[in-house]
Amino acid sequence: MIERREFLRAGLLGGASLGILGAASGPAAAQAIEQLQMFIPAAPGGGWDQTGRSLEQAMKAANLIRSAQITNKGGAGGVVGLPEFLNQWRGRPNAIMVAGLVMVGSIITNKAPVTLLSTVPLARLTEEYQVVVAPANSPFKNLSDFAAALKADPAKVPIAGGSAGGTDHITAGLIAKAVGTDARRVAYVANAGGGPAAAMIIGAQVAAGVSGLGEFAENIKAGKMKALGVSSDKRIAGVDIPTFKEQGIDVSIANWRGVFAPPGVTDAQRKAMIDLIEATVKSATWQEILAKQDWANVLLTGDAFGAYVQEEFRRTEAVLKDLGLA
Repeated sequence: MIERREFLRAGLLGGASLGILGAASGPAAAQAIEQLQMFIPAAPGGGWDQTGRSLEQAMKAANLIRSAQITNKGGAGGVVGLPEFLNQWRGRPNAIMVAGLVMVGSIITNKAPVTLLSTVPLARLTEEYQVVVAPANSPFKNLSDFAAALKADPAKVPIAGGSAGGTDHITAGLIAKAVGTDARRVAYVANAGGGPAAAMIIGAQVAAGVSGLGEFAENIKAGKMKALGVSSDKRIAGVDIPTFKEQGIDVSIANWRGVFAPPGVTDAQRKAMIDLIEATVKSATWQEILAKQDWANVLLTGDAFGAYVQEEFRRTEAVLKDLGLA
């Protein structure tokens, strides 16, 4: 037990003052960390923030960590916060960043001098579909009504979503292209996170909004937003929202989210963090969160996840160029 404790202290904490607190009751019998430091390069209330805080909840419930220090720094789809994680958080063995496809698009669109590829990929966690919504009092009854208005005059159909070039923006552009409208004419209103976008939609400051289903689900259930369509290929079990394709819009897209370590960590520290994530994903609390948020479990770790991120950059850049966004 002492040998294992000392190994994990060296591998995970790298000599840091944060200690290891005895055996956890988690699935992998991992050691509990005194404090996990989590960097979320987005404003509170959005999908990355939800993912990070859900991880914290599941890790605590499984006794994998004692506490988590969460730092939010939003702006430009993660491009504002990413330099801080790469530079100021460099080498921290007990630190992770939550990010995903939105950041890939934002880096390309903003021609950012920093890249997600400079981090140390740990794990892809979830995948969720996009939903198009309208204010509760909107004249749009379904996605076909929205698409018709978009085709008639995109400038008169402002759409709120996350950062420019992110998954929400790509979704709006793909819909525009599918109905025969130039995606560059879409009146897309970018926001730093899901919270500000939701406020604009609920306040009827825009004609529609796009985001991950989990971000808007509670507002939809509460009647504060009207769901027009979801971007899955087939109906999602337990979700009474028709797909884009059902309504004649040949578009499907899924957003993924994952976790990354800062540059400068050792291979042993990376392995220890991947073990922590794998133990979390197996926990009962995490499984309950997946079901509640309508997130699909698409765990992919280590080098395989790193290769996936590289491919996502290639694929997303091609889509953004096609849509005139890069």
